[in-house]
Amino acid sequence: MTTDKKDRIPNAPVLRFPEFVGEWLSHPTTDFFEFKNGLNPEAKRFGTGTKFISVMDILNNRYITYEKVISSVIPNEGDLEDFGVNYGDILFQRSSETLEDVGRANVYLDNKTALFGGFVIRGKKTGDYDPLFFRYMLSSPYTRKRIIVKGAGAQHFNIGQDGLSKVELFVPSLDEQKRIGELFNLLDERIETQSRVIEDLKQLRLALYQRVFTNLQGDSVSLKSVADVIKGNQINGDELSENGKYYVMNGGVLPSGYYDEFNTPANTISISEGGNSCGYVQFNEEPFWSGGHCYTLQVCKTINVRYLFHYLKYKEQDIMKLRIGSGLPNIQKKDLEHFMVVIPNTNKQQKLTSLFDCIQIKENIEKALLSQWQIQKRYLLQKMFI
Repeated sequence: MTTDKKDRIPNAPVLRFPEFVGEWLSHPTTDFFEFKNGLNPEAKRFGTGTKFISVMDILNNRYITYEKVISSVIPNEGDLEDFGVNYGDILFQRSSETLEDVGRANVYLDNKTALFGGFVIRGKKTGDYDPLFFRYMLSSPYTRKRIIVKGAGAQHFNIGQDGLSKVELFVPSLDEQKRIGELFNLLDERIETQSRVIEDLKQLRLALYQRVFTNLQGDSVSLKSVADVIKGNQINGDELSENGKYYVMNGGVLPSGYYDEFNTPANTISISEGGNSCGYVQFNEEPFWSGGHCYTLQVCKTINVRYLFHYLKYKEQDIMKLRIGSGLPNIQKKDLEHFMVVIPNTNKQQKLTSLFDCIQIKENIEKALLSQWQIQKRYLLQKMFI
């Protein structure tokens, strides 16, 4: 691939395969598609029949095939002709709660005809293009910006056939399309494989948790007898930044932002106090700020903190059952303090910690690799399209 600025061609991407030269040509989407809104069948027709593509099928698949589609509907006479989806057709998300997600697209790659729903717009293939290339081009930052500006709405956002018809696309030769489509497809295959590796390691760890902890011999004690449960301090949202020295944990599974100070040292267990993720157990290897919806554990020196983390992670679902409330569920400090844990002797703690840490380290390595593949894909989406 080449990125030499001296040889840059107008209307061509920064990064491309070296055997391809010349400008990419601008086309309206109508050079390639004929747009149509989807079918809205009665509820009694769902459950069997022909596969029925919904927004979730667009968002949850690398590309759509007949067997991957979740829903089915019994077609009426003429439905397959009027609302059929065939190989190479593009499906667009018609509505979204956020403007940034309106018009997201995927491609159908199957020779078996499916149907599509009312919250979907079908781009029926009428021009000559590589379907995989269009799948990735339509998700590239440049193309997404052109689509998003055609959306409209206030609390709910929509895009229509007319808006999609006015989107201009920069498209290379068919040979270059195929090379780019193949590259991104291989990259997505690698990302999916990496995700399966991580899931297999997670399942291995959970299976070992189950096997080891189910019949573990030791003292059954309350959590407060081996650790002080400490509630964090709330920070106003306008004080947080997108980057900073220390991350802030405040009720979710991911940091809610960054702050220039920390109130909790490294190697501390945290447990989410409130929100949909309350009860989530995390081990923090770096200093961080514990927010108002976060509990941290100050563990007794006689207890291996990593052992306690693994045991609590094993019991995570039981901890989540401590939540009360419906609108904004939370876990009361007193209930967490009385949660029972099994503590074996020091030697056993160390052996189990070593076992589980080995798997956890492997998981973390594979997650880091996955992150790098995802960063690489985002970079290429930014550089290989215009």
